[in-house]
Amino acid sequence: MFKPKLFVLLPELDRERLLKDITAGILVGIVALPLAIAFGIASGVSPEKGLITAVIGGFIVSLLGGSRVQIGGPTGAFIIIVYGIVQQYGINGLMLATIMAGVILIIMGIAQFGSLIKFIPYPVIVGFTSGIAVIIFSTQVKDFLGLDIENLPGDFIGKWGQYLSHLGTLHMPTLAIGFTALFIIIFWPKVSRKIPGSVIAILVTTAMVQLLHLDVATIETRFGKIPSTIPAPSIPEFDLSTIQNLIMPATTIAILAAIEALLSAVVSDGMIGGRHKSNMELIAQGAANIASPLFGGIPVTGAIARTATNVKNGGRTPLSGIVHAITLLCIMLLFGSWAKLIPMSTLAAILIVVAWNMSEYHVFRQLLKSPRGDVIVLLTTFGLTVIFDLTIAIEVGLLLTVVLFMQHMAGIANVEIITRELKDREEDSNDPNAIANRDVPDGVEVYEINGPFFFGAASKFKESMRIVENPPPVRILRMRNVPVIDATGLNMLKEMVADSSRTGTKLILSGVNPETLSTMRQYGIIEEIGQENIVDHIDSALDRAKQLLDNSLSAQKK
Repeated sequence: MFKPKLFVLLPELDRERLLKDITAGILVGIVALPLAIAFGIASGVSPEKGLITAVIGGFIVSLLGGSRVQIGGPTGAFIIIVYGIVQQYGINGLMLATIMAGVILIIMGIAQFGSLIKFIPYPVIVGFTSGIAVIIFSTQVKDFLGLDIENLPGDFIGKWGQYLSHLGTLHMPTLAIGFTALFIIIFWPKVSRKIPGSVIAILVTTAMVQLLHLDVATIETRFGKIPSTIPAPSIPEFDLSTIQNLIMPATTIAILAAIEALLSAVVSDGMIGGRHKSNMELIAQGAANIASPLFGGIPVTGAIARTATNVKNGGRTPLSGIVHAITLLCIMLLFGSWAKLIPMSTLAAILIVVAWNMSEYHVFRQLLKSPRGDVIVLLTTFGLTVIFDLTIAIEVGLLLTVVLFMQHMAGIANVEIITRELKDREEDSNDPNAIANRDVPDGVEVYEINGPFFFGAASKFKESMRIVENPPPVRILRMRNVPVIDATGLNMLKEMVADSSRTGTKLILSGVNPETLSTMRQYGIIEEIGQENIVDHIDSALDRAKQLLDNSLSAQKK
């Protein structure tokens, strides 16, 4: 359970695999460069601290982690938390809080809390992620427009009040550089996806500012030179009262790091068909968050975008993550001094795109069609994140979810895999509709969900799907005992529909009650499955399955 993935996969490494992982690692390192600098600056610390975090944290996460392809480093989710801690407790307080968070993460991993993270409901995750995106965007307006504001308020409403009152100080050269960078980042993927648009934007806009001698703020004018070395490790000063004051910030960092890292691991699992070890991943994240601040870094977690880039470029073992960290270190040592010339408006443009990608606007819009309770949780978490505080948002969001869950829960949610070889023990032996009394054709598997399909059941359902190594030609999902379904259950179903489409498995839903069916129709799932594959009885489902098998056999003969 606690063996890092790297050491599990070492026997699989051959020359071809090694070459692909090294190539992927180099490309991810290039992608991570501008993001690490931008995240460091946006978090209220100097730019090199973002680079140090990506190097030290990224190396340890890949060395000790429980995921094949996880890329660790600074992320946008931490910007608001880190900025607030720095403003209140200073850099020393941030270092101490990050180390404390690392200890908490290791304890969570040893206590095997990794599997519990999956029970955090989807509306809460989307709510605070979208809220963070809005806040990140609001912090970049000043640099993107070149507004002359000396002391920018920390709160969301105060920021926008200052922006509106200082629109007259708009600096056109800064705005032109910002829009140029934004244009390149958005449209460069149509030219090439090998080199990220953010890197091209930095090269082009930096050259423009230097060659045209534009009066535009750069990293050098704001922070001075960027050190091209990693400092020796040092332990922050601390006392008992400081530790007590930092318990809540440290806990927030730990929870958010755990959520982000395990979400990233789950997403990458779906991309490569693998399975991460959640508790080992938490321990690795903890170790990375202890080591990073010792060298002057900030909090570390799994970076979903960089992890996806790793997968898309052929990375399949933790070696690619290690190469990513080494690549960043080489760039920092050889070219770090040149980074001081990067315009601040270019970094603002990069973060605006990051915020847009984080916002998950399409998911947010889709969740607004969910049951009313989930919409309340979504909007409450989103609003509290933007207006007040991320910690409060997560706490209130979870509390609301628990209350609504208990209100609707009519029994213990359970998922049973029913096959021809396995007796349907959960059903009444006298049940005339029991699957045990029916002939299930070869190539057909029947799953039944009993109880409300909430986030707990959705998690069990996902685990059940993993038991079958080879996807069947036809899968029947019996939902006759599902009275209600929440947003997480809907999302899980949507993922299953996508997985079935990718593997060529035909999906049939049986016995869906009208209320649940209506909710699924609003979410757009019925259209994806096909109305002809929604039946009201198990016998009709088996008949439809036989028809699909016959059609498939006929197509193969032709």
